[in-house]
Amino acid sequence: MTEGRAIRRRRGRPRFDEALLAIDLFSGLGGLTLGLKRAGFRVIGAVERDALAVESYALNHRGTRVWPTDIAEVDPLEVLGALSLEPGRLDLLAACPPCQGFSAIRTLNRQLAVADDRNDLLFAILPFLRALRPKTLMMENVPGLSTDKRFRTFQECLDALGYCMTLGVLNAAEFGVPQRRRRLILLASLLGSVTHAPPARRRYTVRHAIGRMPSPGTSGDAAHDLREVRSERILQLIRSIPKDGGGRAALGDDNQLKCHRRVDGFRDVYGRMAWDDVAPTITGGCINPSKGRFLHPDEDRAITLREAALLQSFPPDYQISLRRGKYAAAEMIGNALPPRFIAHQARGLGEHIWTHRATNGENGG
Repeated sequence: MTEGRAIRRRRGRPRFDEALLAIDLFSGLGGLTLGLKRAGFRVIGAVERDALAVESYALNHRGTRVWPTDIAEVDPLEVLGALSLEPGRLDLLAACPPCQGFSAIRTLNRQLAVADDRNDLLFAILPFLRALRPKTLMMENVPGLSTDKRFRTFQECLDALGYCMTLGVLNAAEFGVPQRRRRLILLASLLGSVTHAPPARRRYTVRHAIGRMPSPGTSGDAAHDLREVRSERILQLIRSIPKDGGGRAALGDDNQLKCHRRVDGFRDVYGRMAWDDVAPTITGGCINPSKGRFLHPDEDRAITLREAALLQSFPPDYQISLRRGKYAAAEMIGNALPPRFIAHQARGLGEHIWTHRATNGENGG
């Protein structure tokens, strides 16, 4: 049962003590928050240190209190007071700590995590759990986190705090997102055992997401109309890539860039997306064809910022700050959580919480 079902129990918006309340840590530009809202949660607080992400977040989630600083500098007790919460009232603490240090692209031999101070931000979640005592926790990260010893320590801490946990590596493509994106999802609850949501019934493709987008330049959407500047040599290479899913391998060695002939990996570089398949994982390099299979299926260009956001399952009117240029915006989009993916998992947590409330005759406390 979601917030929408709560509305049917009472006329108007649910009272604060009845609504499902959530806080978003490491909120980025707001993909996780949007997914939680779609699942019926009221996101009342967020923490994010990057100023550009905070700017984008605020454009889309005006009713949420944001702490625009490093999470280590945020006192969870201050958050309790500022949001007028009592320990145990918060229904969901959601977090996506930076994952770059655990990414397969950056691990040594794709096995050992590189030394990256951001890896320890995982433990910044624990003071919030201890102070707020949220009923449930949702944490998302890359699959590589699961084999890191710090994650095992983190799970031991959750167990000591009384949380029941379930862990799985899920593909966002199975939950209505038009891209392959394998992510580790940890769900935890003080209310009993929890399970991941079942896959969605419908599969979305690149065509569903961007098939009706006009050619960039005159749409009126700055995130779609930003021009590409490429050398004639690169433009000729792009024009030569076969339409609808083609890759540079089809050109033969003599027609590839010298740097591509020397490497055996990264075969998706300068590849086109396929209309009737899902996109590859949208990364921070999503508007650069030298970073992956990010060429438009038909047009001789990379996908635009707006198309990347649509492939992440953001709505077409989601506002993205371009104050620091298109590459900074692309980084934000690539780091975001797909809202549709999060909504599927959060709905299950909402049902879990409402079932417990009904069983125990509780409102929100």
